[in-house]
Amino acid sequence: MTVCAIENETAEVSGASPDAEGAGNTGETVLEDGSPDEPPEGPGGPGGAPPGTSPAALAGSPPVAPAFTLSADGSYAARLALAQVTADPSGGAAGAGEAWFVERWTLDGHEPYAVPLPLDQPEEPDSEVLPLADGRVLIRRRVADRHAVSLLYPTGPGTGELPLGAVECAELALLPPSPDGVSAYALSAGPRASSVWLVAGGAFGPELVAEVPGRCSGGVWLDRAGRMLALDREMPGGGPVKAVAVDLERGGEVTPLLQIAPDSNDRLLLADPDSGLLLIRSNAPGHDRLGWGVLGSCLPVRFPECLRPADVAVTPFAVQPGQMLMPESCAVALRIDGSAGSWVGVWRPAGRRLHQRAAPAGWRAGRGVWTRDGVLRLPYADGAVACGVALLEAPADEVPGAWSSSGCGAGSGMQPSGGAVPLPLCKPVPLGQAPLTGRMVPG
Repeated sequence: MTVCAIENETAEVSGASPDAEGAGNTGETVLEDGSPDEPPEGPGGPGGAPPGTSPAALAGSPPVAPAFTLSADGSYAARLALAQVTADPSGGAAGAGEAWFVERWTLDGHEPYAVPLPLDQPEEPDSEVLPLADGRVLIRRRVADRHAVSLLYPTGPGTGELPLGAVECAELALLPPSPDGVSAYALSAGPRASSVWLVAGGAFGPELVAEVPGRCSGGVWLDRAGRMLALDREMPGGGPVKAVAVDLERGGEVTPLLQIAPDSNDRLLLADPDSGLLLIRSNAPGHDRLGWGVLGSCLPVRFPECLRPADVAVTPFAVQPGQMLMPESCAVALRIDGSAGSWVGVWRPAGRRLHQRAAPAGWRAGRGVWTRDGVLRLPYADGAVACGVALLEAPADEVPGAWSSSGCGAGSGMQPSGGAVPLPLCKPVPLGQAPLTGRMVPG
């Protein structure tokens, strides 16, 4: 389960192919330097304002606390939205103002739409929501020293609620949606141990399924069954943060996952179960860098130079599925945050080039899902569209910077999914000089 062997030194490899002969035998961290004739292409240069950036983005967007969460298959999304409420005419305590309520988005049809799920009482802004594959929305609320979980669903003109129970602990955070689409898990982190709870999908309410020594954070699923969960763990007493794999069907059995250097903080950000591609953040090169590896591989973790453009923060949020045993060909979507706002990056390990494009106005920044054909679906809501999906076709690395305009909008590469335009097909990217040799396939 370990991504690569542990070494104390860092190797500098310039111009080598991702799987060059001998590169995988050292067990070292590898830095991939970009070619001088290929500067990071992007809108306005690194840190500059991408085309189409709104004046509000240039001035700085107001902070938005409630999260926007996509279901495991990308068919639904959920968020906390604000609604205007009027004063109680009977003279009660309720007054005019804004109140939070749950809103569910349906994204897998020809035209996306939003369904409000309000209850008699407004929600607190620190509540968490998570959509399931059947359209119900899980909500976690803090009630005194407990965390209550319920399922919300539309019932004609109203909202139905199914209470599932409560977990008594100081802190509880929902984990990313389980790949099975029907289960939901939450993490309670303590200074000496962390607990994984099954909060939806069990037989008798919230169920403790794993106790992991150390303080854990993060949460990435490693398989399609929702059995193997990766957590970033810091052991009691301090020390480096290391990603570990937790087997939820074997009583929370813990296996080391990332061990890049003895004293480095090695966190797992994303994983694709089909190809085994892992997106990693580690300070093994001397400071925090984005890197990639392959689950079960003996090859070293790579840290591409193109993934650290100047004056911006780069965070991966989606990996193209369906690329069986071809991690180097997976398209990875990245959120790029700079002084001008947030926009979208697309990168492949084989391409070794970061493509940058403007995001649609009102994009739920850092949220999106890939189709198997290489189309990135970005949910957004602006003044004209209350619930929309913009489509971006993955660029071909053979022609750097070229975006197809065959159906996704000739000017911006975006089109609301409600338009009568079929999804464009994405040509597969040949591996070229990156043959998959010497890899161990987990399983």
